[in-house]
Amino acid sequence: MKEIKSIEFKNEVLYLIDQRKLPNSYEIFECKTYRDVNFAIKEMVVRGAPAIGAAAAYGVVLAAKEFLKEDREIFFKKIEEALEVIANSRPTAVNLMWAVKRMKKVIEKNKELELIDIYQALKKEADSIYLEDIETNKKMAKFGNEVIKENAVILTHCNTGALATVGYGTALGVIREAHYSGKNIFVYADETRPRLQGSKLTAWELVQEGIPAKLIADSVAATLIRDGKIDVILVGADRIALNGDTANKIGTFMLSVIAKVYNVPFYVVAPTSTIDFEIESGKEIIIEERSPEEVTHINGVRIAPEGIEVYNPAFDVTPHENITGIITEKGIIKPPYKENILKLK
Repeated sequence: MKEIKSIEFKNEVLYLIDQRKLPNSYEIFECKTYRDVNFAIKEMVVRGAPAIGAAAAYGVVLAAKEFLKEDREIFFKKIEEALEVIANSRPTAVNLMWAVKRMKKVIEKNKELELIDIYQALKKEADSIYLEDIETNKKMAKFGNEVIKENAVILTHCNTGALATVGYGTALGVIREAHYSGKNIFVYADETRPRLQGSKLTAWELVQEGIPAKLIADSVAATLIRDGKIDVILVGADRIALNGDTANKIGTFMLSVIAKVYNVPFYVVAPTSTIDFEIESGKEIIIEERSPEEVTHINGVRIAPEGIEVYNPAFDVTPHENITGIITEKGIIKPPYKENILKLK
């Protein structure tokens, strides 16, 4: 098994696999300031809700380090500004806000301490978020493996692997677990337009680990589902509402509709940190709209005519009634979602 580390913090530098460059080039992006972290999250050097959360936490650590030599009043003012910048780097992934809130609590709790001690407390919290993510993913993988049958053919969308987390992965973590437990699985990976995370990242991870798989265009999935070629669909999540509505990479909703028509189990795999206990339904989720160039260009090459307008939402919302279950580190949540999600709180 090849270990893929998307994030590493050492010697006051956050090292990230630059996911914009895969699969043709394996490069490490160095974040030496919280501004570098903000850029990395915004520009998708790092992506995937859990990975974004961990990167954001280390961004706060880098901010604290930068302002250590200031007097107390300026230190707290500057940290507040850094927290605001990091929190606003991307709007949909709830893990980002969750991590920033955790770091804020550490600052408030330790406000009377020496600045160096506040820095150390923040570093300890970021390390906890990092380590918890790996532990969480492995627990989810074990629970998720329960729904995977021998010789299962699995369809997945976007990238939910080690690259989307600190390590191991969410939906792809379940796939890893099924593979390593000898279930003889086969995976179809959607290419995931417009940024092609399926072909650039998921396919790369599957090849790295020798998991039998085929890459497909997004529009092929419906035919495979209709023809009875898919046993189960596993996707990740960027935000889950109290009623179980789930925001995930654009194209997920479409898959869920087809899965429901043809009675194929459709599972969301996400840590409980991705549940937003403050929103009732998916209608309240802000959907990020990204640059037109993601649609009009591939790897910098224009594929659409000049002058065409573009609508490019990064995510869509899958209604809870299309979801068979939500696989978390605390077990598999089944309908009625609101009632069972509240039990987790």
